Amino acid sequence: MIRISIDLMGGDFGPQVVIPGAAKALDRHPDISFVFYGIKEQCDPVLARFPKLREKSVFHDCELAVSMDEKPSQALRRGRYISTMWRSIEAVKTGDADVAVSAGNTGALMAMAKFCLRTMANIERPAIAAIWPTLKGESIVLDVGATIGADAQQLMDFALMGGAMARALFEIERPTIGLLNVGVEEVKGQEEVKEAGRLLREANIDSLEYSGFVEGNDLGKGTVDVVVTEGFSGNIALKTAEGTAKQIAEYLRAAMSRTLLARIGYLFAKSAFDMLREKLDPSKVNGGVFLGLNGIVIKSHGGANAEGIAAAIEVGYDMAKNGLNQKIENDLKKYHAKRLPPMGPEAA
Repeated sequence: MIRISIDLMGGDFGPQVVIPGAAKALDRHPDISFVFYGIKEQCDPVLARFPKLREKSVFHDCELAVSMDEKPSQALRRGRYISTMWRSIEAVKTGDADVAVSAGNTGALMAMAKFCLRTMANIERPAIAAIWPTLKGESIVLDVGATIGADAQQLMDFALMGGAMARALFEIERPTIGLLNVGVEEVKGQEEVKEAGRLLREANIDSLEYSGFVEGNDLGKGTVDVVVTEGFSGNIALKTAEGTAKQIAEYLRAAMSRTLLARIGYLFAKSAFDMLREKLDPSKVNGGVFLGLNGIVIKSHGGANAEGIAAAIEVGYDMAKNGLNQKIENDLKKYHAKRLPPMGPEAA
């Protein structure tokens, strides 16, 4: 049984969407049990519509919910110990849940997760990893917005964590890793990125295969299993991809309704357009994973529908079931053991 704690008040729509999303996830994964954190008078009427979900969940009434526009420092001061967001994370720390899921304020969620769970040994900064649809299937991109900027060692840590996530999610024995850069040539790019490339080449890590630099157009191609970058460029890439997907969908909708002939053509090609719509639907790949913490936290899009919430829950389910954090810890130990200087005769 995988136990998932959920902040029912997070996101643009709160329990009205989060609870139906949890019900969808339960239908597909009967081995899930839920620990819900919400405001009782708002959640009870919605939960009453899902008796099966209510049987597989425990509900905790909380004092307040963190708003979507609240500053992280303010949310931490005001909501520590008593908010739905904090308590859903705390359930992971106390062992009452295997993973926490929230569609709430990203900055507040990261601040609370770092304060409550703390970072793993040898990890300076956590990262947010996104699942990215590609021509070959899916890949992982990190960091997509946890922190701005990263030095070479932090990029190296992101590569280790992203590789562990790829093994947990995609069940790839040795995932390929690429560093996002302005060109594939070794002489191009910022010094931090070039130095990270050197560290990855020389580390010779058994659990991943470093493939060199990749460019922005490689994200959609699926050139590598894991793309590593810092949070500023990663977040811009993520928002650009989401905006482009919506733009293409609008272009197609307008083109298909422009003339009678176009509408007739749409009827003949409906199955193909339905498949394309499925590929462009952001809810199908919803769920950013906070990596580098002593516990698993999943961030859903704030505007996600019930299907998107279910997708985020399922990402958390996969991460917990496949031992994400254990894989990260093992990879970090192996890497840092290699970096230790050999013991001399006196030390021996």
